[in-house]
Amino acid sequence: MRVLLLEDDGEIGKWTIKGLMTAGHVVDWLESGRDALLSATTRDYDVLILDRMTPEMDGLSVLKTLRAAKVMTPALLLTAMGEVEDRVEGLEAGADDYLSKPFAMTELLARITALSRRRQGEATTTLTKLEHKGLELDILAQKCSYKGEIIPLNPKEFKLLEVLMRSKGRVQTRAMLLERVWDINFDPATSVVETHMSRLRNKVEKPFDLKLITTVRGAGYVFGD
Repeated sequence: MRVLLLEDDGEIGKWTIKGLMTAGHVVDWLESGRDALLSATTRDYDVLILDRMTPEMDGLSVLKTLRAAKVMTPALLLTAMGEVEDRVEGLEAGADDYLSKPFAMTELLARITALSRRRQGEATTTLTKLEHKGLELDILAQKCSYKGEIIPLNPKEFKLLEVLMRSKGRVQTRAMLLERVWDINFDPATSVVETHMSRLRNKVEKPFDLKLITTVRGAGYVFGD
């Protein structure tokens, strides 16, 4: 599981990241709210762990901004503020769970595992068909079509389009696509992303005079308006 941890307390951060990594998770630890916001909008995470009180931008503001941008990654607020009103405010801002400090590592691990499973379950049951402006992707049947006309895609092209459509409106970096489509957790010197993106565009855009995939210079690709 890939986790983003926003925590500005060095000792708590080191202890938390050690526990998460020991449990087998990949963790990006950030101490600034603004850095966490940028990372959460440009990388794909399974769970966000956000400390409420952080410099530059607090965790609650980070969460509100992400939800406004339709980034729905499961989020757990981690804070020393344990009053009922604070918990309610966090949940109303879009938090999926709330854990007060001090906390047990076993409880944190159990909670983020539950959040990840919930997300996977929702994706499996509700997103078996993706559609945008007449372009339809049937995940179960592994078929792509535009207004009823079948578009032949090979497995990697199909997966690439699925990843882009599921992340509609959000930039997908080259590294993110390598990880999600090719299961490569590093950035090798290869043009595989660019080659497949070109082929995909030739199949789903060019024949129908569509503009669906935009290249964001220096960042990656984004699907949709």
